[in-house]
Amino acid sequence: MFPWQKKKTEAVEKRKTTKISRNLKENVAYIEEQYSYGTNFDFESRELRALTGKYHLFFYTTTVDSKLLSDHILVPLLETKKDLPLTRTVTVPSITSIKNMDEVEKGLNTGSVIIFKDGSAEGFEAKIEDFKHRSIEKAENEKTVKGPKDSFTESLPTNLSMFRKKIPSKDLIAEEVEVGIRPAMPVTLIYTRDLVNDKILNNIKKRIKAITVDNIRNIEVLEQFLEERPRSLFPTLLYTERPDNAANYVAEGFIAILMDNSSSCLIAPMTIWGFFHSPEDRYLRWAFGNFSRLIRAGAYFITLFVSASYVAITNYHSQLVPIDLLLAIAASRERVPMPIVFEILLMEVAFELIREAGVRIPSPLGPTIGIVGALILGQAAVEANIVSPIVVIIVALSGLSSFTAANYSINHTLRISRFIFIVSASFYGLLSLLGAILIWVSYVVSINSFGVSYYSPATPSTKSSKDTFFRMILKKEKWRSGFLNPKDWDKY
Repeated sequence: MFPWQKKKTEAVEKRKTTKISRNLKENVAYIEEQYSYGTNFDFESRELRALTGKYHLFFYTTTVDSKLLSDHILVPLLETKKDLPLTRTVTVPSITSIKNMDEVEKGLNTGSVIIFKDGSAEGFEAKIEDFKHRSIEKAENEKTVKGPKDSFTESLPTNLSMFRKKIPSKDLIAEEVEVGIRPAMPVTLIYTRDLVNDKILNNIKKRIKAITVDNIRNIEVLEQFLEERPRSLFPTLLYTERPDNAANYVAEGFIAILMDNSSSCLIAPMTIWGFFHSPEDRYLRWAFGNFSRLIRAGAYFITLFVSASYVAITNYHSQLVPIDLLLAIAASRERVPMPIVFEILLMEVAFELIREAGVRIPSPLGPTIGIVGALILGQAAVEANIVSPIVVIIVALSGLSSFTAANYSINHTLRISRFIFIVSASFYGLLSLLGAILIWVSYVVSINSFGVSYYSPATPSTKSSKDTFFRMILKKEKWRSGFLNPKDWDKY
C-alpha cells in the first residue's frame, strides 16, 4: 500500500471511530474545522439557546428546505418548555439518532440538518433535503411514438417514485450499497425479490463494494468500473433513460442500478439482443413490432457491411458484379486518383465528423449545418474528383442506417466495427472480411455479463419467452428470460 493510500484509509477509519462528545464545544470545533466554516459560505453553524437547553445546528443553506427548517425544527426547539426527547420535539417526518462523526458527515453531505445538544453524547439527523433538479421531461435519446413519454431526472427520489408507480408491489426492493471513499456515494439496486437471481444480485453487490476509487459521482462513471472488460467494444450493461423500459426489465427479473445526479439507469445483466430491442416493439401490435425489428436488423447489416463489401467486391471480386454496373462504377472512378479503400475511409471519416459536429453545435443550428455540410462536402468532393458518386451514396446509406440503433451505446459499437470490417476487406477481399466477421462473432460469444452469456438465449439455448429475434404474440409469451434463472419462470 502506498503512503497516500494508507493515509486515506486511516482518515476514513478515524471518522468511523470518532464518537460524539458530551462537550458541545468539542463537537462544534471538530465540525467547523472539517467543513471550513467561515470559508465555506453556504455552510451554516448556528447556536440555539432554548428553554430546554443549549443546541447547535449544522447544515448547508443551499441543500435544505428553509421552510421546514424554520417551522419544524427551529420553532419547536425554541417554544418547547418541557425537556422532551429531541425526536418528539422536532416535527420533521424523519429524524434519527447518530453516534459518530462519520454518520454526521454523511448526513451533512446528503442535505440533512445535524443537531447537537449540550451534555448529550449523540447527535440527531433531520432529513429535510431540498436539492434542485429538473422536472420530469420527455426522453431525448430513446424516443417512441407509442408508449409512455416520461424519462428519468437527476433526482434519485424522483426516479424511485417512478419505479414505485410503474411496479406497485411490496416485492419491489430498493437496496442501497455505498461506493467510493471521498465521499462514499449511495448506489441503489432495484429488483423484484420474488424473481431476482440471488447469485447475480450478490455478484453485482460484490463488484460495487470492491471499487476503491475516491469518488464516483454518477451512473455513467460507475458503468465503466463495473464492466468485466472495460476495453471491449461491446457494452455489458444497458444504459436507458426510460423508466418504463427499466421497469419492464425489472419485472422480468433483471436488476436496475441507479445513482443520484444521473438521469438514466443501468440494467444488468444484459445480452447483446437487449441492445437491439426497442421498448416500442412491445407497445406496437405483433406485425408492426416485428416489422420494425426487421427494418432495424437490415439497417444493422447495412451499416456494418455495405462499405466493406463494396471495397472487397470492386477490388478483388469484380466478376460478381453485373457488367453494366461494373462499367458504371469504372466510369465514375475514371478520374479518381485514390484507391477505393482510402476513398471509402475518407468519406466515412467525413461523415463521422459531420455527425459529431451536429451533436456539439447548439440545437437550432445542428440539423441545418449537418445537412448543408454533408451536401456541400459530398458535392464538392465529387466535382473535385476526390471521390466517386457511388461512394457518396454508399457512405450515406451506411451512415443513415447507423441511426436506427435502438441504444446509444451499441451505436458506437456498430460505427467502430464498420471501420474494422472496411480495413479487413482491403487485404484479401471477401476472404479477409469473412475472417474478420468470424473473429468478431467469436469474441461476442465469449463475453459474459455478470455470469450470463452475452449471446443468450441464442447460445447457449435456454427456455425463454422467445423474444430474441422476433417477438411472439404477447398472449403466447409464457416464460421469462431463462438465462437469468429467475425464481419464477412462468408468467401465467
